[in-house]
Amino acid sequence: MKKDIHPEIHDITITCACGATFQTTSTRKDYSVDICSRCHPFFTGKEKIMDTAGRIEKFTRKYKHLRKEEQKG
Repeated sequence: MKKDIHPEIHDITITCACGATFQTTSTRKDYSVDICSRCHPFFTGKEKIMDTAGRIEKFTRKYKHLRKEEQKG
């Protein structure tokens, strides 16, 4: 490896807005983040799936006739 071309690596602490802290290494100094794996809804299981564009209703209307034919048969 060539000397003096690589950035310095530091042991740092990442702090989340929820109060969680993580130890890692980086070329940056200590910094904070808004959301982490301890407070993100996807990882905590509190994720809500919302159908804001009406996709489910559109699908139901489009294929409603197939369900009627299936029930008759």
